[in-house]
Amino acid sequence: MPLALLALAIGAFGIGTTEFVIMGLLPEVSGDFGVSIPTAGYLVTGYALGVMFGAPLMTVLGTKISRKRMLMLLMGLFIAGNLLSALAPAFGIMLIGRVIASLAHGAFFGIGSVVAADLVAPDKKAGAIAMMFTGLTVANVVGVPLGTLVGQSIGWRVTFGIVAVLGVIGLAGIAKLVPDMPKSEGVRLRHELAAFKNVQVLLAMAMTVLGFGGVFAAITYIAPMMTEVAGFADGSVTWLLVLFGLGMVGGNLIGGRYADRALMPMLYVALGALAVVLALFTLTAHHKVLSAVTIALIGALGFATVPPLQKRVLDQAHGAPTLASAVNIGAFNLGNALSAWLGGLVIAAGLGYTAPNWVGAVLAAGALVLAFVSAALERRDKATAAVVAGPVPAEQRTAVSH
Repeated sequence: MPLALLALAIGAFGIGTTEFVIMGLLPEVSGDFGVSIPTAGYLVTGYALGVMFGAPLMTVLGTKISRKRMLMLLMGLFIAGNLLSALAPAFGIMLIGRVIASLAHGAFFGIGSVVAADLVAPDKKAGAIAMMFTGLTVANVVGVPLGTLVGQSIGWRVTFGIVAVLGVIGLAGIAKLVPDMPKSEGVRLRHELAAFKNVQVLLAMAMTVLGFGGVFAAITYIAPMMTEVAGFADGSVTWLLVLFGLGMVGGNLIGGRYADRALMPMLYVALGALAVVLALFTLTAHHKVLSAVTIALIGALGFATVPPLQKRVLDQAHGAPTLASAVNIGAFNLGNALSAWLGGLVIAAGLGYTAPNWVGAVLAAGALVLAFVSAALERRDKATAAVVAGPVPAEQRTAVSH
């Protein structure tokens, strides 16, 4: 794998850290600014919304410059947002900093996926995408726990300052290692938008929303589920999330490897197993050891879908994949927001802290159904194309054989 993928992975590590570390630092931030925990939670919501809307916006703005230069500009935006968060004199300023940083998120992973795929041979594209996303998964194992520890012991401002430094390292790596890949000639915004007329692109994005939404339906409420149902101490939630992160790392690498060999079968297995494991979590959540194993499996199976789904979008939006790739990153965050809302509804309805697992299982099963629909439509289209093309004339078959 080219060294340029390492630079992309470092950028992804910084982005993953800043996205999730805030969840463990909300009490410290709310205390410093004198706001309630729910109000401090806007720092999470604002970031997610920034990713959703920033992904297409920043990608459209970057259509007129090379992908390398756009990646560098995005890392600059990321650095500025985190520095503003670290130095914010008031809560509103920090919220603005979080939104600025989030604007880089979707476009970075979207454009980065295209660049990573272009750096390698066609049969290694999903593996290259997975290598970049490894930075995001490792952030949940290393960056988020360490950032939370630093923020709780030294100060949350120090954490965001360190994340800004990670952005500087990522920027330097991209400038040094990523080749200058000019934008495709003849590809304009209307070509990028045309990809959304392809039903296969839309189906892949819908699978992203439902599949990863299934993961976050359970993980969003992991703290009350593990403390109130499984009987873990409050301090145990951190290492349980580390287990989730380790599962993400493994699943991401496995998904990337096997998606290059058999993309759709990989999705069938991962989504089907995810639906089953999420359903079983309603039972295993009552047992400490089994719940810990289940959490790791959810991370692995959930992230095993990321490289194949991202590659599926790139394949189906061939010729103009950048905007579709970025929007698919926003689809992950849409799934997160949707599943968290649905999970909260079933808890509020009095169905208990394990009820979101059933929500997650249904969402994952829905993604599996869409995968079968997508494959069936693809087979139909190929069969139709073969009929239209007609049989190959005998003289052409003879020429080919010689």
